[in-house]
Amino acid sequence: MGGMAKKCLIALALVLLSFGSAQARDRILIVGSSTVFPFSMAVAETFSEKSGQKAPIVESTGTGGGLKLFCAGVGANTPDITNASRRIKKSELETCRKNGVTPVEVIVGYDGIVLANSKAGPEFDITIEQMFLALAKNLEHQGEVLPNPFADWSEIDPELPAEKIEVFGPPPTSGTRDAFEELVMEAGCKIVGGIEEDACPEIRNDGAYVESGENDDLIVEKLEANPGTVGLFGFSFLDQNSNEIQGAAVGSIEPSFENIASGAYPISRPLYFYVKKEHVGTVPGIEGYLGEFTAESAWGDDGYLAEKGLIPLTADQRKEGAARIQKMEPLRL
Repeated sequence: MGGMAKKCLIALALVLLSFGSAQARDRILIVGSSTVFPFSMAVAETFSEKSGQKAPIVESTGTGGGLKLFCAGVGANTPDITNASRRIKKSELETCRKNGVTPVEVIVGYDGIVLANSKAGPEFDITIEQMFLALAKNLEHQGEVLPNPFADWSEIDPELPAEKIEVFGPPPTSGTRDAFEELVMEAGCKIVGGIEEDACPEIRNDGAYVESGENDDLIVEKLEANPGTVGLFGFSFLDQNSNEIQGAAVGSIEPSFENIASGAYPISRPLYFYVKKEHVGTVPGIEGYLGEFTAESAWGDDGYLAEKGLIPLTADQRKEGAARIQKMEPLRL
């Protein structure tokens, strides 16, 4: 876990300990994914403005860190909702159940994982295979598995920029990192070959990949200061910072709202949040927050979350999701 993620978890623990019983709590506590964070914040602010209730506390702890806090148990010292940029793992769900937590799953929408750099730097058009070659911890060479030898992008392909491979990205606690390992590292490994399947997701630790905590805004700042470096994060952060940074095309397909929505962009994934059923009706405001999030004015095709970069679900998917929340259907994997 990165230093920034640890600080967030410590700060959140202090906030949680400041409350007494769950019944005494007067606001919602939300943790989890840095990718879902801006959407959750927008809903929290709108919910508070409309209802007059205190705005929920929203902390960006990363998907893994958020689920750990969420599944720790029931009561005021645990969050009500956790955001996630990947689906909950079976082991995490088992921990939840063991601790008396019943998660209700909500698919929020879709997001693309992008590589981006400063507009002052070179443009990238890269393949999943080339991403794997740039970031794999080990590669096969003449029958031997050796540490990754590539120092510059152009060493992988002369068409790529003659820049040092330096990628700022999320730590292992991040759902974006999990999704990247599955959609890029594992897929690229199958194309390249020569590496044991279990070792495919391993990202190099020789300085070419720099873990940058759960704060994607910090990655954007680093890209602006270093035009040759590349950042790894969700599409919404590219969308919100498009004046300063540019997204890399993947297989000549640009990371755009339309391309992700259509499925043309190859690195996309669903986004989630999980509600603690035991807290609904106990902590005030949860039902209202959920109602605001699933309103067409929020997560619909023309909602304010789409303006922030969320790729909406289809109308039928949204209808199903809203019904699942109303019924508080427990998650089953």
